[in-house]
Amino acid sequence: MPAFPPPGSVTLCEINRDLITVESLSDGRAKDTYGKVLGIIFSPVPFQSDLLLHSTELGSEQENGDNLPRVGLTAFRKILSDYIRRYLPPNDVSLLSEVSVQGLSWHQHKHILAFISGPHQVTIRDYEDSEVKDPCILTSESQRDVQILEWRPNGGRTLSLACRGGICIWSASYPGNAAPVRSGVASFLGTLSRGSGVRWTLVDVLRSPNDEQISALSWSPNGRYLASASYDSSSFTVWDVAKGVGTPIRRGLGGISMLKWSPTGDYFFTAKFDGTFYLWETNTWTSETWSSSTGFVTGAAWDPDGRMILIAFLESAALGSIHFSSRPPSLDAHLLPVDLPEIVSLTGSQGIEKIAWDASGERLALSYKGGDEKYRGLIAIYDVRRTPLISTSLVGFIRGPGESPKPLAFSFHNKFKQGPLLSVCWSSGWCCTYPLIFHSHHLP
Repeated sequence: MPAFPPPGSVTLCEINRDLITVESLSDGRAKDTYGKVLGIIFSPVPFQSDLLLHSTELGSEQENGDNLPRVGLTAFRKILSDYIRRYLPPNDVSLLSEVSVQGLSWHQHKHILAFISGPHQVTIRDYEDSEVKDPCILTSESQRDVQILEWRPNGGRTLSLACRGGICIWSASYPGNAAPVRSGVASFLGTLSRGSGVRWTLVDVLRSPNDEQISALSWSPNGRYLASASYDSSSFTVWDVAKGVGTPIRRGLGGISMLKWSPTGDYFFTAKFDGTFYLWETNTWTSETWSSSTGFVTGAAWDPDGRMILIAFLESAALGSIHFSSRPPSLDAHLLPVDLPEIVSLTGSQGIEKIAWDASGERLALSYKGGDEKYRGLIAIYDVRRTPLISTSLVGFIRGPGESPKPLAFSFHNKFKQGPLLSVCWSSGWCCTYPLIFHSHHLP
């Protein structure tokens, strides 16, 4: 039977398909349950969730302490609705609340977590710095309406943020070793870590034309190139970050909602709000166009080998998996359904909202729309096998802390050596991390 967290409990971790629950989160319970095995405790990080979730209509002003209008996820989605009216019937515009934004990211090799904690701010928690419990906060005048963040692969401690007007890039500076700032960029400093002396520095801003809101972001796996897109633009841009030069890829691609570079770098995925999506091979940047009959793509995740991609659609309770038939640069591929019957039969939901796939390919996390009162606001965890087609088995559900919590953003640590590590930002104002510890079915 799938593990179910009783009302009033909170999930702590998984141990061999059993999702452990406790009455309240504490470092003591974490140490007793998984800390002795992993040698590290992932304490929850508080943030002001009301800065991200509010009910004001676009154009109205809800003032904060600095007399500035607050622009959160709700407002961002309302901005998108004006654009997407060109593609969706008027009655469907409300469905834009399903747009998934990547508001949380783990460093590829370090135990460093970054997440969007306000309209214009990002929080960084370094779990490797045992002397420091307080997170660092990143803000600057160039950092407006942060919608997506992603660590740079193989780039030290460098974080990119999709903002209004461009991409802000922050790097860690150390005593006696300051991060280089691109000429002409007004440098800003984050809060100083009292333990290690690390200070985060705004080192570059890649400007978008006409003050466009960057709405999609993805690094190439070698960390050299950064792809970005705006729902206002007819193209996406591939940046050579070291040179600060961007090359537009123009194919009439207005209304891009998502970009995903494959783990090997051979393929590239783009999705639009009109229900079409594209698979590119990155040698010559040619593409094949696909079209969905179940709404636009709300989530996508590559498998570890970059030979298949899981896709969630707006109006579907099943996923799709695209399998490539031959080696790169071939674009011959097949779209197959991945049924998740429990999403309807157990939860009462009719659709999947967001997805995240562990880099080992063995755990899939997803949130879903609505659902029965008992199951509302939970995250479903699936065991995944690829032999060679994808099959899934429901492990159970994760419940967050606080009153009626809902997942705002979640992501796996892609290189955690001791198994999948899932972090979730909850609407109750906590960013929680869940180690998923189990015997791998990949082992002999």
